[in-house]
Amino acid sequence: MNNPSEVLELNMNGAIKKTSHPFFKLLVLAMMSGAFIAFGAVASSFAAHNIKNVGVAKLVAGCIFPVGLMLVIIVGAELFTGNCLISMAVFDKRVSIGKMIYNLVVVYFGNMIGGVLVAALTYAAGQWNQGSNLVGAYTIKVAVGKTGLSFTQCVASGILCNVLVCLAVLAAAASKDVTGKTLMSFFIILAFVISGFEHCVANMYYLFAGKIAASNTAYVNAAIDAYGLTADKITNALSLGKIFINNLLPVTIGNILGGMVFTGLPFWFVNKKKKEN
Repeated sequence: MNNPSEVLELNMNGAIKKTSHPFFKLLVLAMMSGAFIAFGAVASSFAAHNIKNVGVAKLVAGCIFPVGLMLVIIVGAELFTGNCLISMAVFDKRVSIGKMIYNLVVVYFGNMIGGVLVAALTYAAGQWNQGSNLVGAYTIKVAVGKTGLSFTQCVASGILCNVLVCLAVLAAAASKDVTGKTLMSFFIILAFVISGFEHCVANMYYLFAGKIAASNTAYVNAAIDAYGLTADKITNALSLGKIFINNLLPVTIGNILGGMVFTGLPFWFVNKKKKEN
């Protein structure tokens, strides 16, 4: 097992590699990561969509959703929220701020492409027809709920989310085998999902899946019947403006703060090696 100082070194050395990828390799790795997180979101939504007890539904979803981060860690893809820990290499002056920003911008949009692609393919496959279109209705309901949060709620929830996600990344790095990495990421991400915190990359799937589902009249009618939504509310809540301004922007701000300021900075500060004179 790696101790915290060794985990810091591993992460900072990894940050140097992450910020050295050529553009297209970085973009493909980011698309893979966005797709991995989306797979976890798809499966967890299917599992939880018809469970009435909120706590049980979140527990079930939380047991499945971590597969996304497990894949990211084991396969080695590029995830925006985890890459906020590149900041530790910036604090240690091993990576420039410019390289970190470039990495995060490319990875962010690559994650989005991967998540939206999975949403589109899930729709094309007719998966949301299951349960008499209730899965499609649930997909709409989740997205509408996310755009209904306040700016402050999104930022605060985004901070809490990425504290846990980055801790999962660091905890997984403490293990030297796949079993340990899997267990560490599973339990911490389980806590994040049960708590209902906001993750910008997961939301890239949830929000665009909801918008795609809202183009299907059968799913809209099922959402109206099952959840008391109206067609106008669905259309208004899932406009591109609401998706980006009401949710993705503030959640991303929160995720950045959670990863860099609330996790990366203190972890680097307490575990950094003293400079020799």
